[in-house]
Amino acid sequence: MVAHQFSALRNEITGVTAKVLTANLRDLERDGLITRTVYAEVPPRTECSLTPLGASRIEPFIAIRGWAETHAVEIHHNRSRHDQTHRAASE
Repeated sequence: MVAHQFSALRNEITGVTAKVLTANLRDLERDGLITRTVYAEVPPRTECSLTPLGASRIEPFIAIRGWAETHAVEIHHNRSRHDQTHRAASE
């Protein structure tokens, strides 16, 4: 598996603080989905890699993404219709 440095992950995932990303990565490590390697360097460097268990989640996520992309227009339409119906009822 490819190792990713923490700083690269932080740059790719927008809208998350370093503290929250660290907490999530530690949870994934605890679950056995990733391995984290911390290097005693200045500045410290951390790399993360998927475990075989973590990699086994890729295929289902790709399937879910495909489903969401296929149905995005329909979902957007349903949300708009729902919001309009409920907005009119509350007025």
